[in-house]
Amino acid sequence: MKRLILTILFSSLFANDQIPAPPQKQPILLKNGVIHTVSNGVINGSILFEKGKITHVGEYISPPAGAKVIDLEGKHVYPGFIAAISGIGLVEINAVDVTNDHSERGDFNPNVRANVAYNPDSEIIPTTRSNGVLIANVAPGSGLVSGQSSIMMMDGWTWEDATFAHPSGLHINWPNMGIRTGGRFRMPAEKQIKRRTKGLKGLDDMIKEGRAYARLRQTQSRNAEDYHNEDLRLESMIPYVQGKRPIYVHANEVRQIEAAVNWAKRQELKIIIVGGKDAWRTTELLKTNRVAVIYEGVTALPSRRYEDYDQAYKGPALLYEAGVQFCIATAGSAGAAYRLRNLPNQAAMAAAYGLPKDIALRSITLSAAEVIGIDDKVGSLESGKDATLFISNGDPLEIRTNVLQAYIQGRKIDMNDRHKTLYHKYQEKYRQLGILSE
Repeated sequence: MKRLILTILFSSLFANDQIPAPPQKQPILLKNGVIHTVSNGVINGSILFEKGKITHVGEYISPPAGAKVIDLEGKHVYPGFIAAISGIGLVEINAVDVTNDHSERGDFNPNVRANVAYNPDSEIIPTTRSNGVLIANVAPGSGLVSGQSSIMMMDGWTWEDATFAHPSGLHINWPNMGIRTGGRFRMPAEKQIKRRTKGLKGLDDMIKEGRAYARLRQTQSRNAEDYHNEDLRLESMIPYVQGKRPIYVHANEVRQIEAAVNWAKRQELKIIIVGGKDAWRTTELLKTNRVAVIYEGVTALPSRRYEDYDQAYKGPALLYEAGVQFCIATAGSAGAAYRLRNLPNQAAMAAAYGLPKDIALRSITLSAAEVIGIDDKVGSLESGKDATLFISNGDPLEIRTNVLQAYIQGRKIDMNDRHKTLYHKYQEKYRQLGILSE
């Protein structure tokens, strides 16, 4: 009871006060802008959207009857940025347990759903969308098999309103393949080997049991008694063991990546590598097996003493040059939701260290949508896709650029956030002190 009271208290203290936007009520024409379609280059012209969908993109568009026309006066329009992996909505303050709901007890939780734990009132959401991030693949983060991620929109009254798609995939934290001899969390080598062996066997057993359960389900008639006897964990495994949905394997070290790819090949599974810090060492393996990488932590430190200081920075460029499918995400996907607002800065750093600028932009828009399987609806500005986009006063990969207005499925989003509130507050302080002019 005490924990429940604390949860309610912290939820009210750290809830944002933005009112979710209503559905789009009239056609909106954004004219005289620079439209960055991502898929079809840059168009100096207009974009029209109605009922949440883009209907036209072109140099000259006549507004339909009843349309609201907005003159951009040369401002820029981009598709909303997409976080291919994140813990936003599940984590508020890392050090305050009652504001976190990203983990469950035990090693095997494939039935866990991220979206039911998603907090649409998180204070982190407004600051994140103020940097153009409008969609996130939200994932749980504990145990060997964490659960299933959900693709969420950065606006909505409830988790049901905010859910864009569920499930997007199953998440596995691949066991450490080496022996750690340093650091704070040292343990005997024998215990490390035993833990690794147990984890790898557990993954094989999971697939074996999941396939057996799927075959059983195909032979059973689905009557009321069958539903009563369902194993929710194995039930949730069916689309993954059948190869219908991807498994996200969180792995950074080269031996983890190689082991995961070979495991997927042996088990005939579709996987996506999350983290991928050493992916540049395994490009041939990844390309040959058509394994995509969600590259986390462009601004991370090198993994080894002998590596270049900028090894993490140039990782995306190396993947691109090798022809590996990839996208960029922020570091610490499950436990550091506040970092998500830095997603465009991660892409910008990759661009500064060899990744072509247009590919850097694509890595957090259309490429991210392709990797997580939603490119038919978002990721670029094309007729028929969702009107999930934003207006900026410049290049959003430049840190001085401001996102002026965002739309999610045509809904005009409240652009205020806690950062802006504090900015205006202390502006007023220094006006009163005579340091700033009126």
